[in-house]
Amino acid sequence: MLAPRLHHFLDDRHVPYETLTHDRTITAQETANAAQIGSRHFAKTVMVKVDGKLAMVVMPAAYRTDMARLSRALDGATVELAGEDEFRNAFPDCELGAMPPFGNLYGIPVHADARLAGEETIAFNAGTHTDLVRMPCAEFERLAQPRMLHLAQVM
Repeated sequence: MLAPRLHHFLDDRHVPYETLTHDRTITAQETANAAQIGSRHFAKTVMVKVDGKLAMVVMPAAYRTDMARLSRALDGATVELAGEDEFRNAFPDCELGAMPPFGNLYGIPVHADARLAGEETIAFNAGTHTDLVRMPCAEFERLAQPRMLHLAQVM
């Protein structure tokens, strides 16, 4: 089941997408494996604080956030991982840790790793730990309007 905000957002804009269901997983790599999607095509969401305010970082599952690189890309802003208690209430229609990469639906800025732009399609959590959305990456970029940066490194 898709998070209600995401479902309405995509349907209202007539975006082509498909939903996939998989066994319950927690990590992005587990999810990519369970859904049989390559880790380059699965976009994970990492919550950070930029100068004390929540922000979303979206990147391929095989990568991890490079905080120093992200800080430099954001003109020297103070960047740190956000704790679950800090973003738990920001996504009321999502399971904790399974929020889709559309921070704009929740009033949160989105920064995405530029490597995603090279992919034809991406898949991502749809608000639960058992449901995914797969859609054209170009549509994700158009709708989420992320700031595209080189902000991750291979794990």
